Parts: sequence; structure tokens; C-alpha cells
Amino acid sequence: MKKRTKTNQEVEVGDQRFVEFLVFKADPVWRRLDEKERQEGREGLARVIEGCKTQVTTFPYSTVGLKAGTDLFLWRISSSLEVLQETAGQLLKTGLGRYLEIVQSFVGLIRPSVYVKKQEPQEQAVLSSDRLRYLIFYPFVKTKDWYLLSKEVRQGMMNQHIRIGHEYPAVRQVLVHSFGLDDQEFVVAYETNDLKAYQDLVMALREVEVRRYTFRDTPVITGVHRPLKETLELLG
Repeated sequence: MKKRTKTNQEVEVGDQRFVEFLVFKADPVWRRLDEKERQEGREGLARVIEGCKTQVTTFPYSTVGLKAGTDLFLWRISSSLEVLQETAGQLLKTGLGRYLEIVQSFVGLIRPSVYVKKQEPQEQAVLSSDRLRYLIFYPFVKTKDWYLLSKEVRQGMMNQHIRIGHEYPAVRQVLVHSFGLDDQEFVVAYETNDLKAYQDLVMALREVEVRRYTFRDTPVITGVHRPLKETLELLG
């Protein structure tokens, strides 16, 4: 019997998968081009994304008007870092890509959590192929003192953090491990259809003990998930 091959939409935590959040800013010159050239530019970039979908899973988000200096980001997943790099180069060669600047790029790997024995779908939304309306993500670094604590002490504080997260089922988490590959240790992302519920969760997590050991958790980037055509049209 022929062995079935998993697709990128059927990711398992044990598989090697690289995750990239690629944030772009559009040159204002782009919006001054004639409509025909802009249409061809948008279509060219969309074709690259469509053409590599067997190797790279891409989810588009618009940040137009939401974060100064950014206009969109692509949440990209692949089994190969080289493929992520090569396809990013292809994107930048398109008619639209020539007017896009990469202003942020965060890379990491999907790995099992050391604090959760069995992750629920809420805790690793990257395993899901359906996307919610909003994605909020940021690079995250803990203090050096955190890793000097015993495993038992760290687990106790994380148990409180995890318990609070479970009290907000409308919010899903994506945790990407970046240590050794990028400046941050993790990329933390939250996915939801309810931004108030997400903000309520953030307020609750501000009061947990483990918060003492946060060194950096900015910039925070909020995007709206839209069909690719619609996301690109918002660029002008």
C-alpha cells in the first residue's frame, strides 16, 4: 500500500515545520501607478503564492491603517527554510513585490511545549487549517533569571498561565520557537474573532507571577485575515 504523504495543512507537532511572519510596507509610489500596472502587479504576486502552495502554506493579513510602517503580513509555514527564503525572493521580483519592503521578519520552528504534556487545539492553532478573523503576534524574550529557576518552579508559574488561557476559549494561541534562529526566543500569536475577549485575556495575564520574567514582548502587530485578492487590493 502506498504511504500517504501529509500536506502542509495536516501539520503534526512532531514534524519539522518552519514558521515565518513576513511583514511588508508598500512604497507610496505604488499607489500612484496607473490601475492597469497595479492590477498586473497584484496578480503576479498572487500567482507566486498560489504556485508554491504545495511547499508553503500562506495566510495573508492586512495591517493597512492599523500599524504605522506596515501594510500587510504573510503567515507562512514550510518544511524547508530554504524554500521560505527562495519563495520570498520570488515575491519581491513581482510587479507588486518591487514596491514592497520587508520591515519585520520573524522565523522559528513548531516544537512541543515543555510545559504542556498534551496540547489542546486552542494552544497550538497552527495545526488548524481554518483561520479566525484576527491575528495578533509579537516577538517574546524571557529574562535570564527565568532559566535559572528550577523546572518545578517554572512549571508551577506556567500552570497558572495555562489555566487562565483555558478560561478564554474564544482565543487560540500559536507558539513558535525561535531561540537560536532569530533575535527573539519565541513568536507568540493569538487568533480570535473577538478582540475584546483577547484583550480581556491580556489583562488577566498581566497579573500572573510569570509576568515578572518577561524581558521583551514588542512590537505587537495586529492583522485582519482576508482573502488574498482583497488583502492586496487594500494596498491600492
